[in-house]
Amino acid sequence: MGKLTCISPVDGSVYAERDTQSAEQATAPLEKARVAQKGWAGRSIAERADIVGKAIAALEAMNEEVVPELAWQMGRPVRYGGEIRGVKERASYMASIAGEALAPLEIENSDSFRRTIAREPVGIVLTIAPWNYPYMTAINSIVPALIAGNAVAFKGATQTLLIGERLARAFAEAGLPGGLFTNLFLDHETTSELIRKRSFGFINFTGSVGGGKAIEGAAAGTFTGIGLELGGKDPGYVRADADLDAAVDGLIDGAMFNSGQCCCGIERIYVHDSLFDAFVEKSKALVESYKLGNPLEQETTIGPMAHRRFADEVRAQIAEAVEAGAKPLIDGRLFPADTGDTAYLAPQILTDVDHSMRVMRDESFGPVVGIMKVSSDEEAIALMNDSDFGLTASLWTKDAEAAATIGARIETGTIYMNRCDYLDPALCWTGCKDTGRGASLSILGYQSVTRPKSYHLKKA
Repeated sequence: MGKLTCISPVDGSVYAERDTQSAEQATAPLEKARVAQKGWAGRSIAERADIVGKAIAALEAMNEEVVPELAWQMGRPVRYGGEIRGVKERASYMASIAGEALAPLEIENSDSFRRTIAREPVGIVLTIAPWNYPYMTAINSIVPALIAGNAVAFKGATQTLLIGERLARAFAEAGLPGGLFTNLFLDHETTSELIRKRSFGFINFTGSVGGGKAIEGAAAGTFTGIGLELGGKDPGYVRADADLDAAVDGLIDGAMFNSGQCCCGIERIYVHDSLFDAFVEKSKALVESYKLGNPLEQETTIGPMAHRRFADEVRAQIAEAVEAGAKPLIDGRLFPADTGDTAYLAPQILTDVDHSMRVMRDESFGPVVGIMKVSSDEEAIALMNDSDFGLTASLWTKDAEAAATIGARIETGTIYMNRCDYLDPALCWTGCKDTGRGASLSILGYQSVTRPKSYHLKKA
């Protein structure tokens, strides 16, 4: 039996360990889930939504414990209060639209025929959540899955090993019937084995491109539905008519918040040449005002990355770019917590970058951003599309019509105007290219965790 070990980025200590389960050990709780799901699906949408709402309230009641626990596990500063606000917003919205999203589509109800298309739960939904926003990403699929009448199996990331236990406790306190939420501790191979055995009706995975390929490979030939949110290299574009101060504040926060470890964080910025120098100057000043340090201290504005190996990858990308001619604007001596051999990494802005550099092409997922000068919308569009990824793109302009026109030409899942790094639960969360496939949240999010079933009833 193996172990899953969370190494805290705060001090490099072992924060939590759990024994892994074998496929055989996971079978019994999954069978219990299969049985429990049948009765759960027979309850009304309102009953299911009520219990889910109580679970969210129970999770909120734990928040004072959860926030420092998250800081110890993945490094986010406690001053930001954790994820409960986003969890509540997403859960509340999905509950509010459940009746509409799950209502049968009535084609005919006459004296002769009743013809409808119903939405039926898929059975057990496997949610595989990442470490960067473990609660919010999990809620994206857990809430609609349960409200739609499914059972949920949860596999959290090793870096945030305690998340599943918190969720299980919240659902138990809310009165969710036993078996409907199963927290699993699995290694990659066992996860793949269970997928190959058709243990799940749908799989929602948020993580790396490599992880997504492994999930697809394991599911090949099983015809199991899959939703994948993988890598990103999200661009921002500052047009000549943009509000400069708002663009700096929004885009730099989007690049640096959570030490740059956001699914839809800004990783590359293109600025019209008329605003370029001022944008760079203001961005530099803003980043220099940050305080890198222990995430458990209130004055810390940027904490360590979740693991030293993640920080080392970003260090490598920066070093390669500088060697190739990029100009680093931030003096690392302003951030003495970055000693070069821990998860604490000083934020960095690079200019004189181009798309031959990994820092402008590969996912960085850290506190670094490259800024390039452009002279037109056409140039910006070409550069934004010059990527293997497509999750979000952020446009800064006073012209909404221009933003819509430009947005129609960008290969991405979501277009933002004058904001970034936000997930609107009323809109589907989706991506293209190596970012993955499928849609969560919004009405479309319920379609992922249900299947259509047609009724053709001849009355006479």
